[in-house]
Amino acid sequence: MPSITAAAPQFLVQNLDDSLTFYEQRLGFSRDFVYENFYASVSRDRAVIHLKCAPKLEAERTHRRSGEHLDAYLAVSGVAELHQEFIARRAPITKPLEQRPWGTRDFYVQDPDGYILCFSEAV
Repeated sequence: MPSITAAAPQFLVQNLDDSLTFYEQRLGFSRDFVYENFYASVSRDRAVIHLKCAPKLEAERTHRRSGEHLDAYLAVSGVAELHQEFIARRAPITKPLEQRPWGTRDFYVQDPDGYILCFSEAV
């Protein structure tokens, strides 16, 4: 029986080096590969994000931020500890760790290109 074993969002970024530095230093991801200075992959545990150097529409980023539209939802274990780690790493947390009415605890981080990542744990 066929199965899907993984998915990776692709984020369009202004500066690949800046994005790689952010994901490595602020979020603790590792660099998987860089291809010809315009495409890369970073991962942490089983979460993978692809980064592609390409123009993006600032109006779309503004719209997504204003409505708290997520670009990536990352299911985690130990969300409180991860939140503390990200505070220590000076990650830009845009929504604090909170209990949600749908049975999760989560927080949001925004990357340098305005992408919103939700780190969430079912409770």
